[in-house]
Amino acid sequence: MSKKKKDKKINAKKEKYIKFRKEKPSNMTLSSVDLTPEQEKQRKADEDHIDSFSRYNRSPPNREILERKTKSKR
Repeated sequence: MSKKKKDKKINAKKEKYIKFRKEKPSNMTLSSVDLTPEQEKQRKADEDHIDSFSRYNRSPPNREILERKTKSKR
């Protein structure tokens, strides 16, 4: 015996706010800003500076880790 499908009730709150829903575009188009050659050089220099900073300025390990390493070496 199959169950009969009940009529779906529309939620009053959903119906009230359905007008505020907007369809979102499926894909985003990103375009870069046209920079002058001098701005392009500055951007490149900034990126290089950030890359070198992140490569060479590593934070030291936590104190707990250092203590654990010294204990294991004994």
